[in-house]
Amino acid sequence: MKLNASSVYTDNTWKEKGYFVPSFDRDKMIAETKKNPQWVHFGAGNIFRAFQANLSQRMLEEGSAVQGLTVVEGFDYEIIEKMYRPHDNLSLLVTLKADGSVEKSVISSIAESCILDSDRPEEFDRLKEIFSADSLQLATFTITEKGYSLVNAKGETLPAVEEDFANGPAKPKSYIGKVTALLYARFKAGEKKIAMVSTDNCSHNGDKLFAAVEAFAKAWKENGKAEAGFLSYIKDESKVSFPWSMIDKITPRPDDSVNEILKKDGVEELEPVVTSMKTWVAPFVNAEESEYLVIEDKFPNGRPALEKVGVIFTDKETVDKVERMKVCTCLNPLHTALAVYGCVLGFEKISDEMKDKELHALVEKIGYVEGLPVVTDPGVIKPSEFIDTVVNVRIPNVFMPDTPQRIATDTSQKLGIRFGETIKAYMASSELDVKELNFIPLVHAGWLRYLMGVNDNGEAFEPSPDPRLDSSRAFVKNIALGETDEAKVRAEVMPLLKDKSIFAVDLEEAGLSDKIIGYFMELIAGIGAVRKTLQKYCD
Repeated sequence: MKLNASSVYTDNTWKEKGYFVPSFDRDKMIAETKKNPQWVHFGAGNIFRAFQANLSQRMLEEGSAVQGLTVVEGFDYEIIEKMYRPHDNLSLLVTLKADGSVEKSVISSIAESCILDSDRPEEFDRLKEIFSADSLQLATFTITEKGYSLVNAKGETLPAVEEDFANGPAKPKSYIGKVTALLYARFKAGEKKIAMVSTDNCSHNGDKLFAAVEAFAKAWKENGKAEAGFLSYIKDESKVSFPWSMIDKITPRPDDSVNEILKKDGVEELEPVVTSMKTWVAPFVNAEESEYLVIEDKFPNGRPALEKVGVIFTDKETVDKVERMKVCTCLNPLHTALAVYGCVLGFEKISDEMKDKELHALVEKIGYVEGLPVVTDPGVIKPSEFIDTVVNVRIPNVFMPDTPQRIATDTSQKLGIRFGETIKAYMASSELDVKELNFIPLVHAGWLRYLMGVNDNGEAFEPSPDPRLDSSRAFVKNIALGETDEAKVRAEVMPLLKDKSIFAVDLEEAGLSDKIIGYFMELIAGIGAVRKTLQKYCD
């Protein structure tokens, strides 16, 4: 059993072993997609293979679509060269259900895989051809929030971006520069309509994509590298739209236990590829069953019938409400709380943390008690039902190999949106008192304790990657376990707690700094103090 077209479609063993093999005519789909491309996706990673590619497959299977997908990789070309193309653009999706069962599917909806490299004429010219097609309706993206940034951590324009601004759309080097060059090809082909849809997990993602594209269009206009009408074209929503979206599906790194399941079935060549850019990619992706995709319904050239496979289309305001519900209250804050304390307490699986009495209580208090009172019901998804699923089904799923260490990545970039918005809502409320918040401040104190890089047994651990890790750790470097001088601790950490760029609010002005410092003093009292503190407040 090899993951290629000849094996999957001729060897009945796949079906005998319980794999779903699509019944649509794949050769016909590939030919139709190449002739009349409809949907292009940028970002060939795990979330795409588990979610967008599966949505496309479900439409094909039920007959509501005849075209599949074109996938484009612009960061790590080896993903296409060493994983997609050797497997005929096929992939395996293993859905890990909370009841312990697994669902195994061959994902066959990808008609073509492309490399976003302007130094390879055969690759870039093909993409320009696709972007010039009348049939193209949308381009979706999962390139992470960082992918839309044109500056470095210091706010300086990236060298490749600076070079692209000056040189124009002929041979751009930066990711968004190349995407904008493809849009310019579509403009030159007759100002054809398209929706540019970010499905990355960040707030107001459509605005981030638009701002990045607009920066190139402006620079090229000013430098005489593009026709003046191009800027007007990308700003005209009747021609080019940048809808907002909210996406939610957990797709951890492919797990060894899943690898073993597939190996026992007889699937060959499962070895992962580690690219020269250190990307770890396997022929399969494992994911949870739950998934949500809510998109602003703004598609000037029409769109696939994605509503038939569970995608919710609505207005921008509703997308914003759903996104805030998830990111600020019902999921992401709970994940961050578990990540911070999970690392300090030595947990290796998020699901194991939900078996812990105190940690389970902590996330329930953050979500139900402190978060739900400030959630605006978006109407399309009920907040109470969403959080019930998160707390009772999704996070406790023992078959999901997600780790606190992975979720703790970039915590300094997450605290503001995941907790700051709730704090601001309490501060603005005439009915709620911000000083009655107890468990969100406990997470902030837990993050200070995490920054020390010492677990609850007094052993050193390596905090997860974070662009502000070193600067944040500087505020706790002079604090050791057993410290009892609260005045000293206050002087050390107060400048950090007042940093609005991390917390979205000045925590001293919000009236929470004393509580956070008090918790922190308890958390650093000595070995075992983290557990004792959680028992004290979360029992």
